[in-house]
Amino acid sequence: MILIDKIKNFKLTLLDKFILSQVFGATMVCLILFIIVWIAPETLFKIIKKILTDVMTFEQGIKKLILEIPKVLAKAIPVGILLGSIFTFDRLSKNSELAILRGIGLSFNRIMLPVICFGCVLSFFCYGVNDKLVPVASQKLGESRGGGSHFVYIVENPDKTPKQNIIVSRFDTEVIENITVMNFASEKYSDAVMFKSIVFAPITKKEENCWMLYDALIYEIDDDGIYRKTKRVDKYPILEEKNKAKEVYDLMLNATRKERVFTNHQIKTYTKLLKKANFSDDYRYFKAKLYQRYLHPFTCILFAIIGCLLGFAPPRSQRLVGFTIAVGMIFGYYITLPFFDLLAQKGVLTPFLAASFPMILFIISIFIIKKVKDL
Repeated sequence: MILIDKIKNFKLTLLDKFILSQVFGATMVCLILFIIVWIAPETLFKIIKKILTDVMTFEQGIKKLILEIPKVLAKAIPVGILLGSIFTFDRLSKNSELAILRGIGLSFNRIMLPVICFGCVLSFFCYGVNDKLVPVASQKLGESRGGGSHFVYIVENPDKTPKQNIIVSRFDTEVIENITVMNFASEKYSDAVMFKSIVFAPITKKEENCWMLYDALIYEIDDDGIYRKTKRVDKYPILEEKNKAKEVYDLMLNATRKERVFTNHQIKTYTKLLKKANFSDDYRYFKAKLYQRYLHPFTCILFAIIGCLLGFAPPRSQRLVGFTIAVGMIFGYYITLPFFDLLAQKGVLTPFLAASFPMILFIISIFIIKKVKDL
């Protein structure tokens, strides 16, 4: 609370402007270097290869390269502020400027306050990049087109018993191909699930209030589980319940889309559909991703504090230690994110805990570093 009050009453002094200018310059350099290092090994090589083999033109290659930047930028912003603040405070420590500032009565918290404010600004920018720029760039790269080779959906009766099992073999935004619909029998058996009919159609289209199967072949099944006759119909509607056709269609298309093509609002809507359809694993995964969207920008503030703490050292101490710890934190954070996503997806951790666990570790690290450095 004391720190929050200080931020609210904070006014830039000449010293604050100097520290901000140093941190800003170092952050921009680190951010650009991180983007280059992240893109160069794979993405840039593929683009150059396609240009040289005439798969794409030079203009298309440049456009693709530019559209790849927002995806990296969201990851690069926290890294930039961490390394930028370390570099700045390491140099201030090396030149004994931090010692002088503390000697005239300035606390370390007050000295790093402009850096924390800069981290707050970057956190808002990072949030906007994840919520707006990344989805737009992904859509322009064609990653938002839903399509795949397999989708299964079970339609339930009001009493939660299965009514239909819908299996789609191939689909995209334009057409649904090779669909099989298994209609469950109303009778219940202790040792088996019975079907009353199986319907196959080569082409299906989503209409306003249903999915329409065209040129459908229906296999009628008797009580012994053997089909006795077949018949062909021109049209066979399914998913005629209110809003059901659209809900299942959205679930099918989004099932193959990556999280980065969604805005925060779209993830909220999609998680509601997943919960309603009882797709528990996917629901927990996207719920964790939604929490990450809100929590990831806070790493800018936490990394700003950690960078200041790691950068502070006596003039003659080892300079490489702080940078080594920072690099370890960066790799540890981004490498373990998929691991925490998996824990959330499998239900080992709640989505919120899986998303917030790295933040908790960073906060603990701040207190440990501050205690070790006796600040």
